Amino acid sequence: MSGYVVVAAVVLAGLLLFVAAMGARRLLAPRAATAATLTTYESGVDPVSGGWAQTQVRYFVYAFLYVILAVDAVYLFPWALVVRDARLGAASLVEIAIFVGILLVGLVHAARRGLLRWL
Repeated sequence: MSGYVVVAAVVLAGLLLFVAAMGARRLLAPRAATAATLTTYESGVDPVSGGWAQTQVRYFVYAFLYVILAVDAVYLFPWALVVRDARLGAASLVEIAIFVGILLVGLVHAARRGLLRWL
């Protein structure tokens, strides 16, 4: 039961810090709205024309592939700890081989479709 108390205390401390920070902001921040503070901010440049713009899809593909490989790493680190256990070693080895195999099939599919070429 003491583990739950620790978690509850950490959550409560986080909430109190959040409320204190928002209260300090409310008390200390200036409230005068000017024309400059009400405009849209886009990387330091005033927005011009419409909001529609084309972008290359390949950048999203690279971002998606990065997310897939990052999630792969998140699953591989705990597996590396479990594989040391003699009872779970063989079963977890088969499971991670299936997991990495599925990821490799997806990566080969992306490569064959030409999604991994930069130009």
